[in-house]
Amino acid sequence: MIEDPKLLETVKEALEMFRPQLQADGGDMEFVCIDDDYKVHLNLTGACGGCPMAVMTLKMGIERYLIDACPEIKEVVQDNAQNLDDMGMGF
Repeated sequence: MIEDPKLLETVKEALEMFRPQLQADGGDMEFVCIDDDYKVHLNLTGACGGCPMAVMTLKMGIERYLIDACPEIKEVVQDNAQNLDDMGMGF
């Protein structure tokens, strides 16, 4: 896992800037980590956790915003995707 304090701070600040868009629809996200491949791991919670559009929100919203703010980041992945698969909503 990446432990670079400056990168972690920048990623967390960018996520905080995006968070209100999720909360406006009853959802939220939890930062998990940045892995060695510079992938940001998140858990989508609330309405976003079970939404069939969660993958689109993650890729077209959060990932795009985060990569603009932190070009080092390669991808954003959802750690709780297994929960969506259990509910028949995984992609």
